Amino acid sequence: MIFFRYQMFRFIWLAKPTGRYLHKDHQLWAPLTLADFEAINRCERSLPKNFNFAGDVLDQWSQKEKTGERPANPALWWVNGKGAEVKWSFEELGSLSRKAANVLIKPCGLKRGDRVAVILPRIPEWWLINVACMRTGLVFMPGTTQLTAKDILYRLRASKAKCVVVSEEVVPAVESIMSECPDLKTKLLVSPHSQNGWLSFQELFQSASEEHSCVETGSQEPVAIYFTSGTTGAPKMAQHSQSSLGIGYTLCGRYWLDLKSSDIIWNMSDTGWIKAAIGSVFSSWLQGACVFVHRMAQFDTETFLDTLTTYPITTLCSAPTVYRMLVQKDLKRYKFKKLRHCLTGGEPLNPEVLEQWKAQTGLDLYEGYGQTEVGIICANQKGQEIKPGSMGKGVQPYDVQIIDENGNVLPPGKEGEIALRLQTTRPFCFFSEYVDNPEKTAATIRGNFYVTGDRGVMDSDGFFWFVGRADDVIISSGYRIGPFEVESALIEHPAVVESAVVSSPDPIRGEVVKAFVVLSAPFKSSNPEKLTLELQDHVKKSTAPYKYPRKVEFVPELPKTITGKIKRNVLRDHEWGRT
Repeated sequence: MIFFRYQMFRFIWLAKPTGRYLHKDHQLWAPLTLADFEAINRCERSLPKNFNFAGDVLDQWSQKEKTGERPANPALWWVNGKGAEVKWSFEELGSLSRKAANVLIKPCGLKRGDRVAVILPRIPEWWLINVACMRTGLVFMPGTTQLTAKDILYRLRASKAKCVVVSEEVVPAVESIMSECPDLKTKLLVSPHSQNGWLSFQELFQSASEEHSCVETGSQEPVAIYFTSGTTGAPKMAQHSQSSLGIGYTLCGRYWLDLKSSDIIWNMSDTGWIKAAIGSVFSSWLQGACVFVHRMAQFDTETFLDTLTTYPITTLCSAPTVYRMLVQKDLKRYKFKKLRHCLTGGEPLNPEVLEQWKAQTGLDLYEGYGQTEVGIICANQKGQEIKPGSMGKGVQPYDVQIIDENGNVLPPGKEGEIALRLQTTRPFCFFSEYVDNPEKTAATIRGNFYVTGDRGVMDSDGFFWFVGRADDVIISSGYRIGPFEVESALIEHPAVVESAVVSSPDPIRGEVVKAFVVLSAPFKSSNPEKLTLELQDHVKKSTAPYKYPRKVEFVPELPKTITGKIKRNVLRDHEWGRT
């Protein structure tokens, strides 16, 4: 990475903290504090007119380092498992992100409100560019490096992105679709190697000034867009504001993640998902904690366990799939250096995995449930009872209920849709909208409730239990996969006449993608194993590889129903043994 040389220097603080100032009881004006953010998150105080996470949170921690109110603990601690390491204090993060901000504004020619697609792996530059976008008022749009050219083309065209920032493995895909993206003006490459037609982040960063004044953004001004898969059609663009992410995760950081400024949190999420923003940016840095990152391009249990025994990580957050793999090891052989709090989310956690983890490590697993659109909804929090298999209770500031199709609240024990009761105004910690899709945005509201699209049950003690998606979205290893996207990829292959894609149970991933396929006449005599591999490879090339069907079943015909959704319901019930 390009920042190792900077670790030998201390950085000069070049700007005053830009905290929003409130007048209280005719006393001196003062910047908002962590206690203020918690009160705002609880809806006990009104949202300030202006807010910027970089200026109002990160720069305040930096100022506390300067005055000695907090030690210069790392804000970000990155390792690659091959001896390379980066440690930045908040002061260093501030200085470096100002340089990155100047790269985006000057040579890249971007201006406030422009959208920037960022497709980077777990490297320090992802965090720098994230913060730099906040400082400049740019809208950050993360994407996983597993995206194919087709996926990237859709995202760039739908968002009208002005700039794309990628690592070198993504360059060929972007190059192949450039001519179809008229709004794209700038291509920025994060790599030690140069590439014709691309601006070099490394070169521009080295010569960039450290002087930059943080833009004074409105609290409701856009800060990020996340592409989220649905039942039909292409992914929707869920837009978040400076405050929905920058203040809306204050309580999550304190109560679910249980973070203090002395903690070191290792969140395993891919940089393309909002879980990376929750655990590796907003919740953690609101509390002044250190974000630990391991490059780990491919998950490996030995590397994972060695990391926990080598580094003083206090807090671990990962998908249930990881814990399912870990409990198959003899965990008692490992002595974790400082681990005290373990969290999981993104998919349901098996009760037996929770029990095995506790038996082998002595640590509880605290499950959380949430959505890209509204954040954490339910959680098992420190100090509360844990009921194995439950997602925990509703968390502040939400009033979580189970409702029927008419928006009526159901009694305990009755299955229905998981929903959030709305007050007189839309909660600031909600996503702002699905960009350019008012119908989908409006469809999330049913009477006085926001509907999550998930089905569940609440017991008499107020604990929630996940039943399944109300639609057909498949959640595998924490990845949301829309069946329509996989079916669309399959139908492009000449062997496929028709297909239906559903979830199928899996002992490690919880559920996986399964495709029921009706073959065209020329392929009916093909070798099933060979054709399965061919179709899987085809899907990997047509859309992001994590979406490919791990199971394929060739059938003479699909259920004779009117809609694809009903076909999927029939097949899914059969697959899960419900018929």
